[in-house]
Amino acid sequence: MSTISFAIVGCGHIATKHIEAIRNIEQAELAAVCDTNPARIQEYMKKHNVRGYLSLEEMLANEPDLDVVNICTPSGLHAPLAVQAAAAKKHVIVEKPIALTLEDADRIIQACAENNVKLSVVHPNRFRPAVTELKKLIDKGLFGKLSHVNATVRWNRDQSYYDQAAWRGTKAMDGGVLMNQAIHNLDLLYWLAGPVEEVQAYNATRLRNIEAEDVSVAVLRFTDGALGIIEAAATVYPQNYEESLSIFGETGTAVISGRTANWIKHLIFKDIPEKENAKIMEKVEQDPYGTPGHQHIIADMIRAIREDREPLVTGWDGRNALQLVLTIYEAAEKHAPVKWSHHKEVVSTIVRGVY
Repeated sequence: MSTISFAIVGCGHIATKHIEAIRNIEQAELAAVCDTNPARIQEYMKKHNVRGYLSLEEMLANEPDLDVVNICTPSGLHAPLAVQAAAAKKHVIVEKPIALTLEDADRIIQACAENNVKLSVVHPNRFRPAVTELKKLIDKGLFGKLSHVNATVRWNRDQSYYDQAAWRGTKAMDGGVLMNQAIHNLDLLYWLAGPVEEVQAYNATRLRNIEAEDVSVAVLRFTDGALGIIEAAATVYPQNYEESLSIFGETGTAVISGRTANWIKHLIFKDIPEKENAKIMEKVEQDPYGTPGHQHIIADMIRAIREDREPLVTGWDGRNALQLVLTIYEAAEKHAPVKWSHHKEVVSTIVRGVY
């Protein structure tokens, strides 16, 4: 079976995770890298033994056999690059967030649909063993009617982190703790608890010298009436303290936590004996990290191409997580509850070419 050829656009920190994942998949091949920094391109070409380019246009012109383009640039550049790759008939993997505006997210989704290429957004936390077990339990209906859910990110990103690159913490290219660190947890809340109906929130920039928020608290109401609580901070001293995800229902309770949310700390259900719950917890305890999430995303893209199906994490999934961040921003700005806007039907119509 022939290998699937990948290229990386944007040779920063996150690109190394993509490259490691590609190298760990037998059916994947890293063919080329692209970055506007000549020194960085030379470094990557030498280190990874790949061809390098200073622009996506140059790379696409010289690499006709590429199958997938992985967008790993600052978030504000995702849309034009993803659209360009899709127009060249390349499948697209976009790092989170899919974009910084819904308009840009829709451009990416539409370009991939019109050019009949696959689109996946990197939300790798879905593939953590604890989270996959939790998803199975929710899908089985073991929690019954949900009362409320909670996502907490109490992390540290000190000023030196933001000072490493001028685009970090800016509204035009990056965003704050919600758009970067906590967007994974917002994705999980939406994926596990369902569509959102209304949001109330407060954001603040308390300790970091950045344009965007470094701390946020929000309350959600889901369409089924369940409530949600979000606490996200990059200000916790002196290092990452906690990441947790909790689900509370009429017949079940689950809490995933730790410095990163990789361990099931509490699990109990009305209709499952305690020893069965303990087995699930022990299973996760034996391998809490599992296969890296980026490797899951890339391996799934390969299968999606070969099976001609949608990837497990779609462009719409990325859009939902982005919309939740933006709705929190809007609610915090207005100091008032904000209703969720449902635009999927409109964009789907545009993609089908009706307009």
